[in-house]
Amino acid sequence: MPTLTGRVALVTGSTSGIGKGIAEHFATLGAAVVVHGREVEAGERIAAGIRERGGQAIFQPGDVADEAVCRGLVRAAVDRFGGLDVLVNNAASTARGSLESATLAFWDRMLAINLRAPFVLMQEALAVMKTRGGGSIVNIGSINAYCGMETLGPYSVSKGALMTMTRNAGTAFAKHHVRVNQLNVGWTLTEGEDRVKREEEHLAANWLDDAVKTRPFGRLLLPQDIAHAAAYFASDDSAAISGSVLDLEQFAIGAPGTW
Repeated sequence: MPTLTGRVALVTGSTSGIGKGIAEHFATLGAAVVVHGREVEAGERIAAGIRERGGQAIFQPGDVADEAVCRGLVRAAVDRFGGLDVLVNNAASTARGSLESATLAFWDRMLAINLRAPFVLMQEALAVMKTRGGGSIVNIGSINAYCGMETLGPYSVSKGALMTMTRNAGTAFAKHHVRVNQLNVGWTLTEGEDRVKREEEHLAANWLDDAVKTRPFGRLLLPQDIAHAAAYFASDDSAAISGSVLDLEQFAIGAPGTW
């Protein structure tokens, strides 16, 4: 099992879903964690729960569409824990919208959250990690980066661009021993996915019953599946790997009959 003992980790968008799973798992591996999100009550509860279990955690609120918030998150890690070793860019908008119908405001916000925020956070994190002799950045992408459904046009573009940025940074930052890798996540069961299915796609409350029938292993991915993969890239278990993109899905992307 990987260890993150003595490491400081910032996980954006960690008040629910995949981010929450990653933050809590990292804490069990020994990391001091900066929990982040817009849901203050949930964030404070998650950080408190980590501390109650013997870990170290603080909560920092804010919208990563705001540049100042992004830069402030890294400063908070340094101020409270003395540095930053691991950055997980998880915060994202999954709002539905097509390239035909999306407004400019929708497009701008999607890219501000899903692409500009990771860019700003990576810059800030790199400056700190260089002083510590290295670090690891894990970007949470999506299999929709390869194309995506019509209703995920702007989202897919943002994740495709994130994938290119990951590969470029993985090469550029390697000279500082800062590794940058990405997890392209498949269909995952989270609170947010359930809300989107019911409120935006107007599916019945039991939509999951039909969804699992389409999955070869009879279930959707869970946050802990992503958390374990993120821990691999965050830890020394992947010490010589940078610029890679790992697809986390139950079938090979592009295989016949998978879309």
